[in-house]
Amino acid sequence: MSVVTALVRATFLVNAVYAESGREHGLTPQQGQLLCVLMAGPRGMGELTAMLALAKSSLTGLVDRTERNGLVRREPDPRDTRAVRVALTPHGSRLAADFYAETCRRVEQLAAGLGAAERDALAGLLGAVVRDNRVPEIFLEPEIAVRYTN
Repeated sequence: MSVVTALVRATFLVNAVYAESGREHGLTPQQGQLLCVLMAGPRGMGELTAMLALAKSSLTGLVDRTERNGLVRREPDPRDTRAVRVALTPHGSRLAADFYAETCRRVEQLAAGLGAAERDALAGLLGAVVRDNRVPEIFLEPEIAVRYTN
């Protein structure tokens, strides 16, 4: 299998796991991404637009829907009185932690047939691709996420 085919198919596989986990937690994939990004702390709307690769209007709609569900709240930006930051509510924080843990478990299972050395090699190679392409930290490393969820 070529690199292109493997990466595209792997993307579909991970997206399917993400969507299934989201459905079971009452989240759309986009809401799941938003909650995972906010696990590290509040973010400004401009920062979220760039991280999630959304148009401003799409992000506004996503935040509106997620806010109506009681998962996030808008708060004033302490550095800019004209701006707002988006933060998890206590309910959103609990849901984000549950969604994150379940999604990690399911994605981990995708590589269950690999040995330890193969898993390490896969992580190293994919990590290099992510770093080289400056992918934003939409999904935290499990050991880092634990700090935010405890």
